[in-house]
Amino acid sequence: MDLGSLGIVCALVFGLVLGSFLNVCIYRVPIKKSIAFPASHCPQCSENIRFYDNIPVLSYAILGGKCRKCRTPIPIRYPLVELITGLLSTALFLRFGVSVQFFLYLAFSASLVVITFIDIQHQIIPDVISIPGIIVGLIISFFGFTGMPWHESLVGLLAGGGCLFLVGTLFEWITGKEGMGGGDVKLLAMIGAWMGWKGLPYIVLMSSLAGALIGGISLIVAGSGMRTKIPFGPFLSLGALVYFFFGNDLIAWYVRNIL
Repeated sequence: MDLGSLGIVCALVFGLVLGSFLNVCIYRVPIKKSIAFPASHCPQCSENIRFYDNIPVLSYAILGGKCRKCRTPIPIRYPLVELITGLLSTALFLRFGVSVQFFLYLAFSASLVVITFIDIQHQIIPDVISIPGIIVGLIISFFGFTGMPWHESLVGLLAGGGCLFLVGTLFEWITGKEGMGGGDVKLLAMIGAWMGWKGLPYIVLMSSLAGALIGGISLIVAGSGMRTKIPFGPFLSLGALVYFFFGNDLIAWYVRNIL
């Protein structure tokens, strides 16, 4: 195995292990439990998880998706988060190699993964993730790690949070119902701080289209009489990641085929 292939394997394994930690955050952050203590255990029977039952993805397959002791089913979210984080780590390694940018953007991507799954389950976006994300995104722009001037990060922060706040306020004023949640506002502010203001229109557009598509499918499946609240945070996170990895290609395609 050459050094390039070894690096890819190491990045994948590192991402899988990180994904295992993200699962801890997804479970414990919303219920305000420490992410460090106690050790990982089954929520049903409280049995500590042995190290050989905590191998990302592999242990889930070996155990048949169930706790070794009480046989309670383990949510499919656990291997899914590990796989997603492993793939993100690999993709970032292929772009940046072993560098400061690799670790910074892996942290950013990991925060989006955590936010996505917490929002899906609890319909909240914890400030403990988004607010530090805003601050870090703005700070690192001063050192050139994001590849854009600090003022673009600042404008992205203000525009990201401001536009969703305005949309939510107008929606609430017109309909009398709550519009955009505060968590979504802070999430887009975080995305703007990391990615600048130029990508925000595309991110919001992709997020809205994806949300409308999934929402329409949900209405068809559930029936027209059902009203299920669909969180917007996962779509913003998806839009940010799609733009980060494929934004230039998408813009080029749009200019070539639409304009």
